[in-house]
Amino acid sequence: MDTGIDADHPAFAGVQLTTKDFTGAGSAEDDNGHGTHCAGTIFGRDLDGQRIGVARGVKKALIGKVLGGPHGGSSDTLAAAMWWAANQGANVISMSLGMDFPGWVDTLVKGSGLSIPAATSIALEGYRANIRLFEQLTNLLNARAAVAQTTIVVAAAGNESRRTGLPSYEINVAPPAASFGITSVAALANGDSGLTVAPFSNSLATVAGPGVGVFSAWLDGGTNTISGTSMATPHVAGVAALWTERLLGQSQLNPVLLQAKLIGSGTLSPIAQGTAPADVGAGLVRAPTSTS
Repeated sequence: MDTGIDADHPAFAGVQLTTKDFTGAGSAEDDNGHGTHCAGTIFGRDLDGQRIGVARGVKKALIGKVLGGPHGGSSDTLAAAMWWAANQGANVISMSLGMDFPGWVDTLVKGSGLSIPAATSIALEGYRANIRLFEQLTNLLNARAAVAQTTIVVAAAGNESRRTGLPSYEINVAPPAASFGITSVAALANGDSGLTVAPFSNSLATVAGPGVGVFSAWLDGGTNTISGTSMATPHVAGVAALWTERLLGQSQLNPVLLQAKLIGSGTLSPIAQGTAPADVGAGLVRAPTSTS
């Protein structure tokens, strides 16, 4: 669920793409690059001998364009796209998007002339409504797994923290990732003594993935290197796809076990000492091995 996809990109050769536009743009063609980059990290084929995709054996992918266009970015649009993906057979829904609560307050103050207390109150009600919506939707997806396929949701923790600012501060994980039942993803960066939490990455995420300087596909068959919890999320979604494959082969696939395997794969061993556990959750997720 993102800005669409550059379907003709060589990174997606051989992948059956089922696309749907939920924004009113007229097609799921990506005019931003963000969605193409995320899709490349999940299942992109190698480009000029360089690996970009985590689950590069994926043969079928569902692409919902929910950002951009005249009607993109709304919660109801995203909810409709998630339900569509589940009905189309998705096992893993990846969402590199979220609600910028501080930014919303700022917009209400500067754009509508509201006082900070009034803007915060209005934005907070929207925050609460988003949490309720996506928690109920996740509960419904889990319940339907009894009669349909397993579907789990992976979403970005958000980029609103400023850990190196003056003053520095941390923001907790943003909706929809903050909703119970969704696996939220923090971003990791390379450091001198191991992986560190990215300075923009929000706190209280479930797991973590590489999110700084990530190389992947881009528009017009190109490539790009960008950063964000948006880049860490497809890494985790790709690992979730590999765990789905493993559990399907063992006839054990269900949402509880899939999420447990994904979160349980997390490791803190490559993460620098002194990193707060709340910043990385269960740690860097790992793909299944022959003994997993």
